[in-house]
Amino acid sequence: MNAAAAHAAFRERMAAKGHVVDNARQAVGILEAAFDEGSLQRTPVVDRMLADLMVALEQDEGQKLGGKSAEAARFILRAIDRELERQVEA
Repeated sequence: MNAAAAHAAFRERMAAKGHVVDNARQAVGILEAAFDEGSLQRTPVVDRMLADLMVALEQDEGQKLGGKSAEAARFILRAIDRELERQVEA
């Protein structure tokens, strides 16, 4: 998969119907796979954003994440998307 395809897959998952938190977790999986195969480059900026996203997605077993986590996830995912766009355009 090339960088543009990996970015498109991330965007599709980000915009998919369903719960934002679930979509965010799946989007992170797409990014990790793209980083592992070298389609996208892991940068310090993306790593910091992913770390922030993981904090927003933390939950205790059986606990559901609510509105603030979903809002934070949306915000961070959009920031990651903008950073990936820079990579793809470069």
